[in-house]
Amino acid sequence: MEKKISYRGCDVGYSDHGEGKCIVLLHGYLERGDIWHHFTEQFPPGFRFIVPDLPGHGASGGWGKVHTMDELATAVKAILEAEGIHKVFLAGHSMGGYVTLAFADLFPEKLSAYALVHSTPFADTKEKRDMREREISLVLCGKKRQIVLVNIPKAFALENLDSMSKEVERLKHMALRSPDEGMIALLNGMKERPDRTAVLKNAVLPLLLIGGMKDNYIPVGVFEKLVSLAPHARVLRLENSGHMGFMEEQEHVVKEFMDFLQALPGS
Repeated sequence: MEKKISYRGCDVGYSDHGEGKCIVLLHGYLERGDIWHHFTEQFPPGFRFIVPDLPGHGASGGWGKVHTMDELATAVKAILEAEGIHKVFLAGHSMGGYVTLAFADLFPEKLSAYALVHSTPFADTKEKRDMREREISLVLCGKKRQIVLVNIPKAFALENLDSMSKEVERLKHMALRSPDEGMIALLNGMKERPDRTAVLKNAVLPLLLIGGMKDNYIPVGVFEKLVSLAPHARVLRLENSGHMGFMEEQEHVVKEFMDFLQALPGS
């Protein structure tokens, strides 16, 4: 079922389907909630999925030139409050992982556990901030297509591009539909986000880390640094995935989610 709430004067759209243990899935930059559709279809009955379009993308509006990760996390909290949901398992892909960490920092009482799917707690380096500024300039110059044609294929492991060509094209089409103002607001928000390594290190909340061993955006060395910072975390290394492991090795990730949830206290 497609739903929406009002947050900061704009609509925030989300899908809500299934019954049982609640899983909230957050998409990345240039994506929308639809990206999780085939993934959620692989789960057996007994799960409820809340899948938002983060403000700035998809069916959700925006409120200015900057969407901070804290503001996006608060929008997710507003959805949970509207639905009367008290605790969830929250999983975020890439930028969605930044929002997930902000949520874990601000509203830990709302979480039973969380997962970072190809994401990190680190603030942008100067090089990364400069890259985001270049992307903002391209958007302002009407060259959004250039960003999409580079970023989307790079998100997959090179050897998966042929076998996943339909998925790559679907993601390109999805990304090209992203509104210019939303892209800029999210780029600014990612550029300004704080380091949240302390959240990652906190062993109170159960944590699942998922990384692709062929990720062009998060090198293996960076992922292993995350693992070393969070020895309490459960870890899934996807040997044949780039940055899109929940698509590239979907069955592995679905199984890991289910095994992780079943192992939680009180499950």
